[in-house]
Amino acid sequence: MIHFDRFTYCYPDSRISALRDVQLDIGEGDFVLITGPSGSGKSTLLRCLNGLVPHFSGGRVRGSISVGGHNPVTEGPHTLSCLVGFVFQDPESQFVVDRVEDEIAFALENAAIPVTEMRFRVEEALGLLGITHLRDRSLESLSGGEKQRVAIAAAMALHPRILVLDEPTSQLDPYSADDVLQALVNLNSDLGLTVVLAEHRLERVLPYVDHMVYLPITDLESDQHVPIIEGAPQDVLRQIDLNPPLVELGKAFGWAELPLTIKEGRASVQTMISAVERAVMVSRRSASVDPVRPESSRASSLEVSGLGFSYNGKPVLNDVGLTVGQGELVALMGRNGSGKTTLLKCIVGLLTPQHGDVLLDGRPIVGQSTSDICQGIGYLPQQPDDLLFADSVREELEITLRNHGLMDHPPAPPDELLARLGLSQIGHSYPRDLSVGQRQRVALGAITVTRPQMLLLDEPTRGMDYLAKRDLIKLLREWQAEGTGILLVTHDVELVAGAADRVVILGDGGIIADGSPGKVMISSTLFAPQVARLFPGTGWLTVQDVLEGLGGGVS
Repeated sequence: MIHFDRFTYCYPDSRISALRDVQLDIGEGDFVLITGPSGSGKSTLLRCLNGLVPHFSGGRVRGSISVGGHNPVTEGPHTLSCLVGFVFQDPESQFVVDRVEDEIAFALENAAIPVTEMRFRVEEALGLLGITHLRDRSLESLSGGEKQRVAIAAAMALHPRILVLDEPTSQLDPYSADDVLQALVNLNSDLGLTVVLAEHRLERVLPYVDHMVYLPITDLESDQHVPIIEGAPQDVLRQIDLNPPLVELGKAFGWAELPLTIKEGRASVQTMISAVERAVMVSRRSASVDPVRPESSRASSLEVSGLGFSYNGKPVLNDVGLTVGQGELVALMGRNGSGKTTLLKCIVGLLTPQHGDVLLDGRPIVGQSTSDICQGIGYLPQQPDDLLFADSVREELEITLRNHGLMDHPPAPPDELLARLGLSQIGHSYPRDLSVGQRQRVALGAITVTRPQMLLLDEPTRGMDYLAKRDLIKLLREWQAEGTGILLVTHDVELVAGAADRVVILGDGGIIADGSPGKVMISSTLFAPQVARLFPGTGWLTVQDVLEGLGGGVS
């Protein structure tokens, strides 16, 4: 179905190959996961499948690629669009109209599909994705998971043989992510559809895929070719360092079969732990309330009280109150559409709350301009491109310093900050040519170069691999030690388990849980990390908790 033969691609004006000598075969009906470090070329490879690369991006191509008997390089997206359905990382970026049914019909109209057949295909696509009840809804009124399914339905309406998705769960809560992935499994098993998706949150996707492709990152200095790794997920995972917690545990304990699901992990745990060791674990459960991070007693830097906001008369936030202490990292979680981003925008003045107060170090900031508020609060929006204006990565940081009058005495020297963010080697690159994960880090640098006392981060790990997340946590910890408070909005439960001092869950317009990770996450079936589900009742959240808790008593 898909064949790459020593395929090489280089973006315009770049001396480094985005893809180098790719040799890859994907069979009809396969469910394939493409993964690799941030910037390794995953999105580029996906865009090759329908001709977006090189037809819209330009650049240089060597080698060949065949998709369903067609050559995307010569035939382009116009021909390949009927064969390859494509869903971008941000589904809103591909929406054209405002109503769900109209959006699904749009591509069919452009393809001159007869009206009677078009009506049948729209009905069919709505049913396949389980969104018939949404047909008359406005797209802007949908949750993230609903938008993702509408984008898939619009792609499916053209009856493609291949469905390509770029990080389809990156903006979804765990429940919505499972919903979308199950829909893909049904399309794959019931219709024989070939599914190719790129994803960083492997813990979500691994239970569903039957083939895995790992793209290594090209060495920026030597541009040397490093071959891809492909095969069954367990075989590939043994050869790479990007591992979800279950796989990391399997490697640490030398399990013969690396577990991809909690059920498989529990079977391995039962054979690993003796009856005596299980008794020791049970005795620890009553004492393990939150063994890693105690309750915070820090002085509040940010205080929100009684805050309310409505869109067009529909309440989104109702009497919300929370605090973030100096040097504290608070994770704000909740279902898609629960109001997390709205709350951040109210804090920084992008939205004006109908009632309530926001205090920064005891000073009220509601009603102040966003530019004044952002003197003390750094805000990273969900879309990093909203903050990228300059011609190079380094200039993005310099623009912020210039706007704040700090160019002569930067609180965080740009070169030092770029090094801490792992961006030194691409300091002269055009930001919008970078991967999503790299753009996230550039935007993070742009808001932190002034060293604000409070950071509001909205999904900062989109497009980041496990190692990049680990580096980000390390950096955030360094800033915390210097007194910076952090309010982090995320759906990444594994990130929260390893980084948060406190977890706040937003739901039904208000705060429904607020406490230490060991209390809030373990008591939640939706937001519990893999380790908590594998070892219920122990209070463990991370792989490190397990290793310390078992104290070397495993064989």
